[in-house]
Amino acid sequence: MKKRSKYMAGAMTAVLALTLAACGSKSSTSTKNSSDVKVKIETSNHKKAIKGGTLSIAEVSSSPIAGIFAPELSDNASDADFYQFALESLFGVTKGYKYNDSGAATLKLNRKAKTATITVKKNVKWSDGKPVVAKDVEYAYEIIANKSSKSSRYTDSLQNIKGMAEYHAGTAKTISGITEPDGDNGKTVVLHFKQMKPGMKQSGNGYIWESAEPYHYLKDVAFSDLAKSDKVRKNPLGFGPFKFAKIVSGQSAEFTRNKYYYKGTPKLDKIDIEVLAPAKATTAIKSKKYDIFLGMPSAQYKNYKNAKGYTMVTKKALSYQYLGFNLGKFDSKTGENVTNKNSKMYNRSLRQAMLYALNLDEVVKKFYPGVRTRATTLIPPAFGEFHENAKGYQLNLKKAKSLLDKAGYKKGKDGYRTDPKGKKLTIHFAVMQGDDTTDAMYQDFIQQWKKVGLRVKLTTGRAIEFNSFYDKVENNTSDIDIFAAAWSLSSEPSPMDLYSKAAPYNFSRFTSKKNTALLNKIDSEKSFDSAYRIKAFKEWQKYMLKEAPVAPTFYGIGVNPTSNRVKNYAIAPESKEYAQWQDVAVTSTSR
Repeated sequence: MKKRSKYMAGAMTAVLALTLAACGSKSSTSTKNSSDVKVKIETSNHKKAIKGGTLSIAEVSSSPIAGIFAPELSDNASDADFYQFALESLFGVTKGYKYNDSGAATLKLNRKAKTATITVKKNVKWSDGKPVVAKDVEYAYEIIANKSSKSSRYTDSLQNIKGMAEYHAGTAKTISGITEPDGDNGKTVVLHFKQMKPGMKQSGNGYIWESAEPYHYLKDVAFSDLAKSDKVRKNPLGFGPFKFAKIVSGQSAEFTRNKYYYKGTPKLDKIDIEVLAPAKATTAIKSKKYDIFLGMPSAQYKNYKNAKGYTMVTKKALSYQYLGFNLGKFDSKTGENVTNKNSKMYNRSLRQAMLYALNLDEVVKKFYPGVRTRATTLIPPAFGEFHENAKGYQLNLKKAKSLLDKAGYKKGKDGYRTDPKGKKLTIHFAVMQGDDTTDAMYQDFIQQWKKVGLRVKLTTGRAIEFNSFYDKVENNTSDIDIFAAAWSLSSEPSPMDLYSKAAPYNFSRFTSKKNTALLNKIDSEKSFDSAYRIKAFKEWQKYMLKEAPVAPTFYGIGVNPTSNRVKNYAIAPESKEYAQWQDVAVTSTSR
């Protein structure tokens, strides 16, 4: 379970940073989601599995994967899709994403002592046969916190561990709040916190990192070189059911059984995964080329939903697409976001007007029937009681024009508005490469903005390749005023790591005293009281709707077309067994 991840909005990928594809029970369960789409959470293959076999998986993406196979250094969902078979989480979880003792390590919280004790099980080994030890757990925190690694995983949440900030600043050689009672080669690690947080009981909370890294294997690689090293990109080690056998940079990977896997021998002999262009995805389903498709384009759903020989394994996605406004910079020296009050998009009325100008309900109806709904808040309804039942931004051109008029954005003779100082206003809109449908959708956005007098042009004049897009967004380049992106969320709904003052992922760079106070309230000691925490979540959602530094556009249904020869595969937490790749099997040699 990884914390947060960027993913391709155009393809509306179903892979989640927190919930990598899961393997589950033999039964089939169906529910209904808010858009009345039938949700089938797992395969329903009751046939007898063959011995061994190969599973073939397509990662549907218009771009090569980054190929950084270390959760501490990677922050996109495509990498996670690839490494999930080998780089298993330390902890097992229940169907509600709460920690249990079924994983490679156990976790015990002590609120009074303000500690979390992680104990690695005795038989857990890396794929080279070396045991997973305490130092491996601690080392993962060091990778994240060391400035030289340039990890975007370092956040406010992790600074809650004593000594983490000092280590990050370079004033301490070790993290004082991480201790090993039995030494580096022992099995126990104790995390010492400044404060205990209510989300700590839940996987994906951000305060407790859920991966380990092989210190014995990586210790000779400088932190600054880790992300580009062969030991991370070409020959990574893991303690999951499979191990990397072959990697073609950016394109494919082959996995074979990890003979040292602590839960026994996986049922499959091999798993192959490769990048597949979205334009070829529907044809590949019809030709039965792959067993499982990850990241299928939502816009193509009507073309593959009834594919013969496949089950549409689905789930309510813990994700959303959003529009973000460029409001500042991230100061790497202070480790904080800095809002620029002189930025083009700083005027709240301008942001609100742009949102009221969009007809998102019509976009869903026209382009994504059955697989998307208009989003209303930054906490998706998949989080249940934490979601605020708000109306969000619905089409209201009259209100959009009124907001702009009152804020001083006056129309010129050409029909376009100037800024409040009377200067020409051109808003640059950055979008990722997707497909013909996403291109049409973004052109619709631009036309809607034109209706209220706003001149909006695509950054660089066209959609931007995925990796280049996020490089520009993370660096808040001057040619981006607004951008369309998406988040795959962790299974703990706290928004701290996405929107706090010290969160590198806070790409809008919006900060305020009230935002900080509301985020702290969500994660406070008082929020161990569920009712208090739910109320705090709803306060924050209302505040962010009003301020609109980022605004959600769509919620989705994750759909993984899965061959009917696949057994014991699921992607939803309701399944009886969750995230158990060693149990996935096939019932025939051909699709």
